[in-house]
Amino acid sequence: MRLPAAEQLSPAWPSSYFPAALPAGRSRLLAYVLNRVGADGAVRDTCRSRVLESALALALLDRRGSGHVGARDRMVRYLERHRGSGGLMDAAVAAAALGRGTGHPSPQQALEGIVSRVPDFARTRKRALVHAIFTMLGVDNAGDDGDSRAVDTGTLHPWAAVQAVAVKAILATGEAPVDRDDVTLLVSTQCPGTVWEGNLFIHLSVLHALADVAGMESVVDDGLRTAFTHQREDGGLPFVTDTDTWCTVIAGLALCSADAPREVLHRIAGHLVRVQHANGGWSYTDRAQLSDTDCTTVAVEFLHQLDADVYRAPIRRAVDALIAVRGADGGFPTYGSGTPSEPCMTAAVINALSAQGRHHHVIQAALRFLADRQMPDGSFPPGWSGSRLHTLFRAYLATRSHHRQSPPAVHDMSSRIAGLVRTTQNADGGFGQQNDAPSDAISTAYALIILAGQPDPAPAARAARHLLTQQRSDGGIVSVPDMLGPRPFPYHVPLLTDAFALLALGHLTRRIRPSGVLVPGRRHLLRSTSRTQLADVPAHRPDPVSPSNPPQWRTP
Repeated sequence: MRLPAAEQLSPAWPSSYFPAALPAGRSRLLAYVLNRVGADGAVRDTCRSRVLESALALALLDRRGSGHVGARDRMVRYLERHRGSGGLMDAAVAAAALGRGTGHPSPQQALEGIVSRVPDFARTRKRALVHAIFTMLGVDNAGDDGDSRAVDTGTLHPWAAVQAVAVKAILATGEAPVDRDDVTLLVSTQCPGTVWEGNLFIHLSVLHALADVAGMESVVDDGLRTAFTHQREDGGLPFVTDTDTWCTVIAGLALCSADAPREVLHRIAGHLVRVQHANGGWSYTDRAQLSDTDCTTVAVEFLHQLDADVYRAPIRRAVDALIAVRGADGGFPTYGSGTPSEPCMTAAVINALSAQGRHHHVIQAALRFLADRQMPDGSFPPGWSGSRLHTLFRAYLATRSHHRQSPPAVHDMSSRIAGLVRTTQNADGGFGQQNDAPSDAISTAYALIILAGQPDPAPAARAARHLLTQQRSDGGIVSVPDMLGPRPFPYHVPLLTDAFALLALGHLTRRIRPSGVLVPGRRHLLRSTSRTQLADVPAHRPDPVSPSNPPQWRTP
């Protein structure tokens, strides 16, 4: 995700082709993200409430039949307010939890909408999961796991394994006693006051699985009390307790791209070094023990860009952790060794390894994996974002790092990514999560990173203009929920939009030079861009420099 090296940059674009408000908007966004850096170097934001966990908690509370009256009332009001505000799944889940299934989307409708939005290797498990969700809510539904692989834990990472065992127990309720070993595993995740791995969805699923097991009453009641310690002000419960480490690595890289003060960047790095796992990786939160490829790769990129010498030891440990989970197919999984490789994670590893000066054969094999997984339209299978542009921009950056020495298939992959992005820009200049979706800020930020590497500045200028229309007066950016967990259920941590937007503007700024500043040897740098192509991009001069509008352009 980091900014390209100087030799990878295309000719610079005059700032006059971009919105006059861009420098000030970027400065305000930078200040907003800087203000979120804590004294300990962590960058934190609250994971917002979600209908799914709120509904499961309400159903469990009603099964237990007592206690938490005030919390229950607040949760009911939350679900009432959000009954019609989400997609099919949210609508069906909220209606079921509130006992108002008639006239609302059926579980079968929700099921069919979900299985099409997850990777092929996970579809059987997700079908069983949706069946289990409606079973927890007391709804007779048409879902049927129908396949023992749905609950086969042999090749699953710990989170998925616990979730699968909970699903098996929930679907078996009333038909057969829960296996003793399964009960032991589920109970092992319960500790009063602590949500296992910070995951409230798994926590509540485990409690539902144990609710009808003899002798588990106190475990379930303690688990409910623990869950309600995370009830948000709006009455709902979130997916996870926090995403502090994920926010920190993304914000750190974005701040690095924006030339934030070095003292702040080293403070962030110091926090990351302190929470690095013994195996060399990082997890989305310091409450979790299972490290993941996503956080680890971005941490490597940030630490390397900040100071590769100072952070040599943690970088090397992290790279070793990444290599250790490499798949036999040349790709990389999200979690442990032996789990399925995924395009987005493979692109992330390529980006992390590219600056290390080693593992060339690993990178080339990973690029071949990526090229093989690209779909006919240029996109990739679903990842951990609701926007297909998330995997696209990371794959695009992976190809750019090895553009010259890569085989034709990699060049073709890069061209197809750029072509897809150029042809799917909405009329307002922004981008949506999928085809024909309305524009949102975080998808637009992802796309802008790709557009910043193209020869024509017009699409990038339109995207930047749209992004600025989503900026609040305090400098933050408004957007839709984007991250998924468990896939394909979206959850919302607003700071991630701010960080990705700042990162995108960092990529864009690297391509822009101030009006009136000549770059040697580039007097005719826009000769290939016709006036017709730029006709819909009004020419602007930057606003006068002032204390409230400092110059932000960096000459390439």
